[in-house]
Amino acid sequence: LRTEKTELKHCDNVLRKIALSRFDITLIAKHNDRNFLEVNSCDFLSDGSDRVGQISGKQFADQSIYLENAATDIQVKGWISLPTFSRSQADLQYFYVNGRAIRDKVIAHAIKLAYKDVLYHGRFPAFVLFLEIDPSQVDVNAHPTKHEVRFRQSRYVHDFIRHTVGKAIAETMPKQEQQGAEQYREIVDDYIRAAQTNSALPSNSYMPKSGSSPSHVRETGHGYGAQVVNEYDLLLKTPPEEAHTAEEAPPLGYAIEQLHGIYILAQNANGLVIVDMHAAHERIVYEQLKASYQQGDLATQPLLVPLTINVSPQDAALAEQYSEVFLKFGFRVERFGEDSIVVREIPSLLQQADVNTLVLDVLADLSMFGTSEKLEQANNELLSTMACYGSVRAHRKLTIAEMNALLREMEATERSAQCNHGRPTWVQLSIDQLDKLFKRGQ
Repeated sequence: LRTEKTELKHCDNVLRKIALSRFDITLIAKHNDRNFLEVNSCDFLSDGSDRVGQISGKQFADQSIYLENAATDIQVKGWISLPTFSRSQADLQYFYVNGRAIRDKVIAHAIKLAYKDVLYHGRFPAFVLFLEIDPSQVDVNAHPTKHEVRFRQSRYVHDFIRHTVGKAIAETMPKQEQQGAEQYREIVDDYIRAAQTNSALPSNSYMPKSGSSPSHVRETGHGYGAQVVNEYDLLLKTPPEEAHTAEEAPPLGYAIEQLHGIYILAQNANGLVIVDMHAAHERIVYEQLKASYQQGDLATQPLLVPLTINVSPQDAALAEQYSEVFLKFGFRVERFGEDSIVVREIPSLLQQADVNTLVLDVLADLSMFGTSEKLEQANNELLSTMACYGSVRAHRKLTIAEMNALLREMEATERSAQCNHGRPTWVQLSIDQLDKLFKRGQ
């Protein structure tokens, strides 16, 4: 045996799994005459979330969504974390098959794919899921400890779980009561604590240098150049009506101003909404590209003046080799001599993008993936790159109507709470948080 503390932790983990497997039982665990785990029986549907919170933590319960789906001989239900709640390791993942707690690579892979373009790199989702399936379709003797199973139709189970989880995430739209990720609320709480104690602001607070101005703020990350979107026709369809009161505002509210050419400040019924306009528009364009690609109808636009790009002989050969792949993504690219290519047609969604740099990046991806099969598997990564180029850039001055149009598009777009790289696109500061900052009512 190991140390008492380590063994107690193992016992606690086992008991928590048991507690989640049977909501109809009361479980009390004692150590040295002290209860270290105590949960009461409850109804799964009406009080299940409370029990999950007792076992997995209140943060998970508050930032999770309930899902349920059924098909022939298979059903899944339970709770999955919003992308705003994630872990540095896979330590808050509970999966049950016919009431038995199991670990399964097929299930883990399916859930990973469902979160792949909404979760920040290196982070893991949390979930408590229950799968009911025909016992004849499961081999429970696949592992001596019975912790693993083997599905007779693993592909069917994999796709069912991936579709169910992915659909639940996609259909989760911004809510007025949503506060954003805990890690971002902690930043605000630091300021609140500092204000309440009259101490200095946190050391990482931003204080402009003398003579600084918004023009000194630049967007970090991709460094795709100073190309900006000069048109906003994709978003500006019909100017929204102004709300008479904050309570009448939609989930993301109505824009009131733009900050440093990067953020949109909006007011909703809950308080202040701050939107990263590039990240938000990137997600919108990405979802549009994915939908068009999957339907095989990416709208394209011929260039009035074909674009000639000087490349290495190797890249020229690569462009020629993968010309059909380029066509699938809406580009008509042809080899032009030994060391150059010519672009004659591009996707309509990317008409304001830096096509030169984008094509070079796609060639780099092609070179990395090496084969068309691997490229097909990575099409979302390529579409993500395209969306980044096609989205509005930092320092693009937007009108109030354009900002409101962007907010409405976010509300109508799946997975709009995160950009393609898993970063949040917006956060909320509630009136209560703002009141605490200014010590109102104290």
